[in-house]
Amino acid sequence: MTVAIINGPNLNLLGKREPGIYGSESFEEFFKSLQPVFPTVQFTYFQSNVEGELINELQRAGFEADGIVLNPGGYTHTSVAIGDAIAAIKAPVIEVHISNVHAREDFRKISHVSAKCQGSIIGLGLKGYELAVRALIS
Repeated sequence: MTVAIINGPNLNLLGKREPGIYGSESFEEFFKSLQPVFPTVQFTYFQSNVEGELINELQRAGFEADGIVLNPGGYTHTSVAIGDAIAAIKAPVIEVHISNVHAREDFRKISHVSAKCQGSIIGLGLKGYELAVRALIS
C-alpha cells in the first residue's frame, strides 16, 4: 500500500514555529518515527508553501497512491481550488490538522476541503497523521 503525505504552508517550520501550538518536533523527525509503525506501507512525502504545487501533487498522487493524508495548513480556509482537486482524484483523502482549528480564530472554522475528504482528524497533534494512516489502511 502506498500513502502520500502532503503538507501545506508553514508546516516546514514544525519544531520551530509556535511550539505551544504545534509542538517541538520537526515533521522530518516525526516522519522517520512513523515509517517503522507501518512497515508494509510505502510512504511519499511532499510539502510546499505554494498552492499550485499542492494541487499538482494532489493530482499526481491522487492517481498513483492508495490514499492521501493531507494537511493543507492555512489553505484549508481559503482554497476552493484544493477542494476541487481533492474531488477530482481517485485516492481517498484524510484531512489532518495538528491544532484544534475550531478552538482558534473564527476564520479557521471554515474549510474548503473537509467536505471533499473521506474524513478529518483535528487537534490531536502529530498523532493525527498516524490515525489517518490507520484509517486509510483499515
